[in-house]
Amino acid sequence: MAIRSLLLASLLLCTTVAAANPSYRLDLRTRAPVGGVGGLIEVVEKPAEWAPSETALVICDMWDTHWCKSASERTALVAPRIDKLAKSMRANGSLIIHAPSDTMKFYAEAPGRRLAIAAPKVEPPSPPNRTGGPALPIDDKDNGCDDLPQCVIPNGKTIPYPWKRQISTIEIADTDPITDNGQEVYNLLKQRGIKHLLVCGVHTNMCILHRSFAIKQMTRWGIDCALVRDCTDAMYNPRRAPFVSHACGTGMVIEYIEQFWCPSILSTQILADAKPTKVLLISAEQEYGAKETLPAFAKEVLEPLGYATQHINSDDVKSIAGLDALKDADVLVLFLRRRELPEDQLAKFKAWFEAGKPVVALRTASHGFQTYLEFDKQVLGGSYTNHYGKGGITKITIDEKAKDHPILRGVKGPFESNGSLYKVNPLGPNTTPLLTGTFQDKPPEPVAWTNTYKGGRIFYTSLGHADDFKLPQFRTLLSNAIQWAADKPVTVK
Repeated sequence: MAIRSLLLASLLLCTTVAAANPSYRLDLRTRAPVGGVGGLIEVVEKPAEWAPSETALVICDMWDTHWCKSASERTALVAPRIDKLAKSMRANGSLIIHAPSDTMKFYAEAPGRRLAIAAPKVEPPSPPNRTGGPALPIDDKDNGCDDLPQCVIPNGKTIPYPWKRQISTIEIADTDPITDNGQEVYNLLKQRGIKHLLVCGVHTNMCILHRSFAIKQMTRWGIDCALVRDCTDAMYNPRRAPFVSHACGTGMVIEYIEQFWCPSILSTQILADAKPTKVLLISAEQEYGAKETLPAFAKEVLEPLGYATQHINSDDVKSIAGLDALKDADVLVLFLRRRELPEDQLAKFKAWFEAGKPVVALRTASHGFQTYLEFDKQVLGGSYTNHYGKGGITKITIDEKAKDHPILRGVKGPFESNGSLYKVNPLGPNTTPLLTGTFQDKPPEPVAWTNTYKGGRIFYTSLGHADDFKLPQFRTLLSNAIQWAADKPVTVK
């Protein structure tokens, strides 16, 4: 009777609190094939309103430790954000479910464990099935440890799993159920009339997809799921295919989930944070691997600074799908090369430029539009004609007159780039040169500068070679430039 009374009181409390709180206003992000254009996928964001009392958050496998050292460190980094999200949703009347697998013995006497067990069983619409589905975009057959040497993988028997409980950073309230069982989660949702399930925690390519309480199973049982994409991390080793950075690998799994399983959201859509500045990064070139370096940079550098990012890539010379994303963006980052876009797509870019909105352009963006050749001189303020030969080193120095510019804050020169030096002189009258490059005995050329167009802040650099993204000087430069273009205080980390 005591447990039933507690459950009833909790349910009444949730209902009462939720009645006084507005709906969660979410942007559900999915990915879908572009009709009639083979192989192209576009990003689709659909607004939705979810009632807090009809929404639950399940926190997946946020253990106190992990057998992989790097995985433990990344879990600790995301834990405070998940705790903040859980506190906010709990206060709004949403159910918070803690699911640290294999640790139920630790929580045997906890109120939350008793809540999960006591929920009346509801028969799901189909037998459990967590298998199948399209192949993942990453190779995680080595279990994803990116340490060197790789950590010893436990088997649960001769080598026990190291986790004992959920990480202490995340508070567990007495009204929060604790379970690692999909049937129990389903019972709880049905008992309380919950229609929507937000999923966060680790690991995106493993437990987030495959646990009995997570995305695959709950989606197949008719629960409306969404992944909290800034509150998750993958188990991926960059030394395995597709040989991209860890952050990029996580991003690829998120995109996979958005395309094949369920939408994703950002925690900022629920938390009372100020609306984050949204940076739209567009890559459309085949020489420098921008479709990998740009999203990895966004995940590793911009998102920790509080920026919301979206990446669009196109391998089609004559089309870039998903340009409606420009409507919601605050800063545009371009890495294009000789695109022959249809007039309706080109018009969307021109509307951005003519509205005086900020642009950060990299390397081949100076000749990014084959049907808008004046873009370089008119918007960027450059005069690209060609580049010097490949195979040598370009030496980069800071322009003495610009050394105090905020974009150069923390950029230590001189440094070297493996990318060929672009011929871009003369610059426009409103430009401010920041970096200069030299190659062998050739005349020096500007490598980075600012410009203004229609009142908007413009930054261009001819850097952007794949190796440049490994340089701390370039990463700081690009981060600073995006912050400056957004008219935000420049923070160097």
